[in-house]
Amino acid sequence: MKSPQKPFREIISIAAGHLTHDFFTAFLAPLLPTIMDSLAINLTTAGILTSIAQIPSILNPLVGYLADKRGAKYFVIFAPALTATFMSSIGLSFSFTSLAVLLFLSGISSTLFHASSPGLVASASKDRKGFGLSLFMAGGGIGRSLGPVIVVWAVGLWGLTGIYRLMFIGWAVSFVLLVQFSKTSLRLKPRGSLRGDFHLFRKFFLPLALVLVFRSALITSLSTYLPVFMVTSGAPLWLAGASLSILELAGVSGALLLGPASDRIGRTRVINISMVVSAVLIPILLGVEGWIIFPILALLGFFSISTGTIFMALVQDNFQDHPATGNSIFILISFLSNALMLVIIGFLGDQLGLRTAYLISAAVSLFSIPALKLLPAKQNQDQSDHIA
Repeated sequence: MKSPQKPFREIISIAAGHLTHDFFTAFLAPLLPTIMDSLAINLTTAGILTSIAQIPSILNPLVGYLADKRGAKYFVIFAPALTATFMSSIGLSFSFTSLAVLLFLSGISSTLFHASSPGLVASASKDRKGFGLSLFMAGGGIGRSLGPVIVVWAVGLWGLTGIYRLMFIGWAVSFVLLVQFSKTSLRLKPRGSLRGDFHLFRKFFLPLALVLVFRSALITSLSTYLPVFMVTSGAPLWLAGASLSILELAGVSGALLLGPASDRIGRTRVINISMVVSAVLIPILLGVEGWIIFPILALLGFFSISTGTIFMALVQDNFQDHPATGNSIFILISFLSNALMLVIIGFLGDQLGLRTAYLISAAVSLFSIPALKLLPAKQNQDQSDHIA
């Protein structure tokens, strides 16, 4: 029988792996202005390039199924090292094709990790999924907030070609996870027939896909194009990277507070509030100058980035018999939604300017609120009545 402390240690360890993994995936956005300059590409092409890393997400259902059936242990252990290797090598790439290959390989590694780990965390969290997943997502948020600052510092110290030195961080963390989990199965325990739950997958994920597409309009414009927007507005590269870090750190705070809050007052209620506040903050962000931009970014990160935790908890609430498979489908839809919006927002930015693209993305994101009501009644109900 597991001691009460062991599940918590497992959650923290997987969250640490998430921190390391997402630390490296955060390298691309702050370096995008430099890469666009060196490769002479526009925003649309940059969006396509960034979307290439999302293509392997089509493997998510397969990875999730294997995690449910065979265990997710080695996916979680080795993904940080693999992602570190690929993302730390982007400075050695001098063409669109070679960079695209590295991003694609990084996307495969990311798929292995993200399709497997949340189900393990939710299983260890039992009836406090919002809390457990908030710790897991906070780890990723901290990694994404540190990544831009560290990689910009590394470029200043070693140049773009020298950031390969950072990959050893990922290798070290994977080694620690291998030692720690060498005698632990880290297996999920699916129940029942996956085929028997197919109707539930269809009824739940089709409307959720619509919700995630609308949400992605806002999330991608912030998480990917913010450094480009800052640099084109006259900010130095280090400040653009710092702005992204502020956004992600605030998202960590939001995940830690809003995730547990959704355990008590309901997932959809928290999501609706967060999307309304985020959409209202976008025009405010575009209308301010100077230091005031930083608290606005902090509020945006708190309410917008953190919703990923609540969506993940919502999925785990409804697919407890097949947690990795359910999560993998969610990640697939989320990644594909982001990939679609990366290209659309990039195109709008080229044609109308990023400022106008931001306003459009804020308006589109509000459609996620009525779209949430399309979820089946059983899945759409608040969970607060069922959680002590």
